[in-house]
Amino acid sequence: MAIRQLRLEKDEILKKKSREVDVIDDKIQTLIDDMIETMYKFNGVGLSAVQVGVLKRIVVIDIDDGTGVKVLINPKIIKTKGEHEVEEGCLSFPNQYAKVIRPKEVTVEALDRSGKKITIKAKDLLAQAIAHELDHLEGILFVDLMIPGTLEYVAPEKQ
Repeated sequence: MAIRQLRLEKDEILKKKSREVDVIDDKIQTLIDDMIETMYKFNGVGLSAVQVGVLKRIVVIDIDDGTGVKVLINPKIIKTKGEHEVEEGCLSFPNQYAKVIRPKEVTVEALDRSGKKITIKAKDLLAQAIAHELDHLEGILFVDLMIPGTLEYVAPEKQ
C-alpha cells in the first residue's frame, strides 16, 4: 500500500467525469488499498479515485461509526429523501469549508471490492459523504454547490 498524491483544487482532472470499472483486477485492488491509506493519512471521511488522479468510478468512505470502510465501485444513487444544509470540506480543498444542500438520506447501489452488488441505505453524515464523493465522479465539486457567501478558510493547526 502507498499514500497517493492528492489532486488539489486547481487541478483540471477534478472537473472530469470518471469512467466505469470494467474489471476488478489486482491493479484496482491496489488502487483501493492506496485510496484507503491516503484517506486515513489525511484524516478524510471519503475519497474518490479522481482525487488521486485516476478517472475510475471508485469511492472509499469511513465516517468513523465503527462499521469500517465502505468501498463503492460504479456507485449510483437510486433514491434520495429530504434535504438539509450541511457544512462540508474536501481533501482536495485543504482548510476550506462551505455550506451546501445535501440529501438527508440516500440509497446507493454499487459493487463491493469483490464485485458483489451491494445496496446501502444511508442517512445524515454517511448520506452526505456518499453524495459528496459521487459528485466527484461526475466532476462536480462542493464549491460548485456551495451556498454563496459561506466559503471559509481555516488556518491549519500547527504541529
